[in-house]
Amino acid sequence: MNFVELIRFAGGAIVANPLRSGLTSLGVVIGVAAVVMMTSIGAGAQQRVTSAISGLGSNLVIVQPNFQRPGQVNQGAGAALTLKESDAAAIAKQVDDVAAVAPVVRGQVQLVGDGANWNTSIQGVTPDYLTARDLKIASGRMFDDREARQGRKVIVVGPTVARQLWGDADPLGRRVRVRNVPFDVIGVLESKGQSGFGQDQDDVVLAPLAAVRSRVVGRRLRGDVVQTIYVKAATEDAIDQVQEDVSNLLRDQHHIRPGEDDDFQTQNMASILQASQAAVSTFTTLLAAVAAVSLIVGGVGIMNIMLVAVTERTREIGLRMAVGAKRSDVLIQFSLEAMTLSLAGGLIGLTIGVLGAIGVAKLGSWPAAVPPWSGPLALGFSIIVGLVFGAYPSWRAARLDPIEALRRE
Repeated sequence: MNFVELIRFAGGAIVANPLRSGLTSLGVVIGVAAVVMMTSIGAGAQQRVTSAISGLGSNLVIVQPNFQRPGQVNQGAGAALTLKESDAAAIAKQVDDVAAVAPVVRGQVQLVGDGANWNTSIQGVTPDYLTARDLKIASGRMFDDREARQGRKVIVVGPTVARQLWGDADPLGRRVRVRNVPFDVIGVLESKGQSGFGQDQDDVVLAPLAAVRSRVVGRRLRGDVVQTIYVKAATEDAIDQVQEDVSNLLRDQHHIRPGEDDDFQTQNMASILQASQAAVSTFTTLLAAVAAVSLIVGGVGIMNIMLVAVTERTREIGLRMAVGAKRSDVLIQFSLEAMTLSLAGGLIGLTIGVLGAIGVAKLGSWPAAVPPWSGPLALGFSIIVGLVFGAYPSWRAARLDPIEALRRE
């Protein structure tokens, strides 16, 4: 028998029992669909994490005060307030491969303008903040260095703030009161939308650092204390070196002796992104492994049904051998049947998995990210499952004695 005839016989046996063939493939359908959905959801989560972290700014090193512990009370990271504007100036002057340095103080305020009011976050920054955080001006302008030094009462608003206070009207040139202090609107930021963590990045106000410190945040941040320093490395390759140089410089600035803990902490966005992606990847692999158990269950189902088929078709096998079919022909025929059932289940499962991932993405506002390798991988596993779990029934059929097979009822 040639190979085409074997395929024809195998296909005929599958078509002759459509219900049984469908039930046999059901386990593989469920397994492949689950694997494709899990990997797609994991890839979507990875995209969201990447987008959320990248939205904070590229090539960024974030410097924050370390925790403080007065008595036995640990007040957490950022409570020590050990960073100063002079630290930022030293970083900009002495650390190589730095594109921008932006010290920041922030507070939560109620804005009042033209009969409307809105509660939002105000950031006291320098003009380099735009470069450090990859922000752009949509209309108007950013305040300059002179205005920042003088603490002029000017602000740049995010699109959400502009919409809440003035609707569709142009906010440029309007006046808004921040804790009863009038500020003039000189610019509107370009929209960045929601971050990957669901935060509205457009709901923000930028003002000169000196003005925010003296007129908004109060006594807690007197002097030249700042809450955060953003350091943007000139290139992605320079991030690690910039982070190390910033740490060494601040230890010198703060007179920290060898062996003593830092009173600040630095976070490298590239390492944060890498760690987050690794965590999501591990979670995705775990889910895919659990889903892959369904494929094994499906393979066991194929083996059981194939064993039943061998028993039911014993006389057919004996007759085929009697008219000249070799044992290898019977082996190949039953193996083809098992692989065809598994492959068909894989194709159906792949379709269901892709549609399911898209459905989950739409219902949960989750980015649909079906990995391009998921299709070939799912179909490859389907063929392997059919080949492995169909091997024993096929071998058993091929080992039948033709005479004994013909005697069976």
